[in-house]
Amino acid sequence: MGQLSLATPFIGVLLSFALFPALAPRVWHRRMLEIIGAWVAFGLALQIAASGTQEAILALWQVTISQFLPFIVLLLALYAIGGGIAITGGPWGRPAGNLLLLVIGTFLASLMGTIGAALVLIHPLLATNGHRFEKRHLVLAFIILAGNCGGALSPLGDPPLLVGFLRGVPFFWPAIHLFLPLLVLAVPILGLTLLLDIRFARREALPKRQKLRIRGALNIGLLLLLMLAIPAEGVWHPGTVDILSARIPGEQLAVTLIAALGAILSEIFTPRAIRQHNRFAWSAMREIVILFFAIFATIEPVFLLLQQAKLPQQPALWFWASGIASAVLDAAPTYLIFFQAAGGHAAQLAAPPSRLLAALSAGSVFFGPVTYLGNAPNLMIRAIASRRGVRMPGFFAYAGIMIVVLTPIYLLMTLLFY
Repeated sequence: MGQLSLATPFIGVLLSFALFPALAPRVWHRRMLEIIGAWVAFGLALQIAASGTQEAILALWQVTISQFLPFIVLLLALYAIGGGIAITGGPWGRPAGNLLLLVIGTFLASLMGTIGAALVLIHPLLATNGHRFEKRHLVLAFIILAGNCGGALSPLGDPPLLVGFLRGVPFFWPAIHLFLPLLVLAVPILGLTLLLDIRFARREALPKRQKLRIRGALNIGLLLLLMLAIPAEGVWHPGTVDILSARIPGEQLAVTLIAALGAILSEIFTPRAIRQHNRFAWSAMREIVILFFAIFATIEPVFLLLQQAKLPQQPALWFWASGIASAVLDAAPTYLIFFQAAGGHAAQLAAPPSRLLAALSAGSVFFGPVTYLGNAPNLMIRAIASRRGVRMPGFFAYAGIMIVVLTPIYLLMTLLFY
């Protein structure tokens, strides 16, 4: 059985997520678990036919324990912790203030990760602009900058860069090689957002200025703990742990347990007033958990297809290939595939001028906002914004907007850097 046919369930998952919410929203909300579960079951059946029952089931269990579980626990922990930090007041809610918040989010993403920065700052952005009739442009710019591209300056910022760091790429390499590309992308996005915000703000009454106040000391501490724990995976390797025939690196298991503990502590001790201010609800994560389990369960044949592709050593081609793949697949494994295809030797790839590594790193990070699937914060921001009454575009409408806005910037980046 060919790898292309084995990739059918993954394609089915993507199309279901893209089409059902627009064409049959009631069916989707009521039967999402059954629809996505059917594709996972179909994928398992194809794997059983190709490799046998025991091997297929063990492979799914291995993926669940070593890939999906650490990913989703960390995601849930950051969701709980971010929803337990309340930022009120400040200059946000006006065009200049919103611009400042987007700039802060862009650079904060490289210090605390795109997920952490997005979940801490999306609440004040939406709360202070709650009086505005039109604020989708702010959410879309926030996804591009704080939820994706802002993480380009350190391994803490984006999972693909963390993968590179764990395989020997120097910690400050992204800051040196991706800073100028980040500026080329961020400046026009910030400028366009400011122009739109000024235009829309003219129709609205300006909010009253309030004193800036930050609440949620416990959650800030938990967030700092995770920020220290995640990069520690690169220097501490205690060996693997067996969980019912599935193996997981000890350092990954430790971070997963720390994240789970952080989520529990956050849920127990965060004051209800903070949760209510952020309109926090676990139900917003249901779709994300189901969708990402299906992606992890069905994506392996797609990675095998990518590994079989032979690309010429041209940085521009690697920039676009890794970018397009990262826009619809999980960016971290996609980065790893291209990293290995480029030779897999960090010292050689990172040595000046390191154009190939820069191209695949930029593609993996900067193409993340093109679809809702490009990076985990995209769906989380969308869920939070929708819960606050923002009418977010559907899958194809969102992708269409991002393609129109970002493609000229990607072309400019190609001419300038790759």
